[in-house]
Amino acid sequence: MTAGHDRGTAASPVAGAAGVAAARRQTFRSPFSVAIWWLWALFTVGNLIDLAVQGRDHRSVVAAFILLLITGAVYTVAQRPRIVADGAGLTIMNPLRDHRIGWAAVAGIDATEMLRVRCEWPLDGGAGGTGHRVLYSWAVHSSHRKRVAAELRAQRRARRGSAAGPFAVFSPPESQAPPPPTAADAGHVVSLLTGLAEQGRAVTPPQRAVPPLSSWAWPAIAAIVVPALALLVAIFA
Repeated sequence: MTAGHDRGTAASPVAGAAGVAAARRQTFRSPFSVAIWWLWALFTVGNLIDLAVQGRDHRSVVAAFILLLITGAVYTVAQRPRIVADGAGLTIMNPLRDHRIGWAAVAGIDATEMLRVRCEWPLDGGAGGTGHRVLYSWAVHSSHRKRVAAELRAQRRARRGSAAGPFAVFSPPESQAPPPPTAADAGHVVSLLTGLAEQGRAVTPPQRAVPPLSSWAWPAIAAIVVPALALLVAIFA
């Protein structure tokens, strides 16, 4: 998972120091998925050039549209998913849907098989209860095996620390210290986003919690539907 920063975003003067820290635009996505997308894109371009040079029959046209259809699917599933955090809130970009969440509505963030954002907001101005919604991001994955391994490592460190007791200061350092967390770790992403949510809720004046806004990603849908229709036309033409 890579995290990008856009320092061109300016914070509101009333946001204070917390707003300045939260206003930096950060993007989280899977570098593995991005690599898959670019490898497939290069493969597709090479094959389309070959078909344009050597192919002159109906089968070449069908093959070209099949490549374009698969490319649209790979773009939608591998290239599009990401999480974008800025001073106002969080944007979850999934293959076919986008979700915009203000920091005030973020009740919690954790990692299951995918990163999960729990949202809460007052209904009817706070007099009619609380609205709830859970959103998942395709951009951050956390396998059960990795979560269990991380928990076991934490338990072992805790047991070693308790066993050392008052002589812990004289204990030799571990031969192989665990590497620092990176943005590829789902837990690290959760920690970063949780901190940003806390900063976003601490701005002055406070934001009003509103329901998340969801919309269809029409360009991504078109990237699949248009080649599929063209392929059908080419097949039955």
